[in-house]
Amino acid sequence: MTISELLQYCMAKAGAEQSVHSDWKATQIKVADVLFAMVKEVEGRPAASLKTSPELAELLREQHQDVRPSRHLNKAHWSTVYLDGSLPDSQIYYLVDASYQQAMERVPEQVRHQLSV
Repeated sequence: MTISELLQYCMAKAGAEQSVHSDWKATQIKVADVLFAMVKEVEGRPAASLKTSPELAELLREQHQDVRPSRHLNKAHWSTVYLDGSLPDSQIYYLVDASYQQAMERVPEQVRHQLSV
């Protein structure tokens, strides 16, 4: 999977907005100002930081060398996933969906209703 493909998938989510975090040289994808993905090259490889439950993050890191604690975000919840590694694209899409759902839980209810129209 490429960064472009992942960004396209993220931006298809209702309310998704893209910006650049200049300090980290990363593309941030947010919904209603809540971050759900950060995409950039890490060590010359395409990667995305995605949020999961701490339990899932730990399990993924144990099972896949291409999933690591995120460098700049809360390491218990955020993992950096290499897009060109051992994780199948379908699992990366699942993790994007899960991260988006966690972000939506933090979005005010009124905004969530507007986005679901």
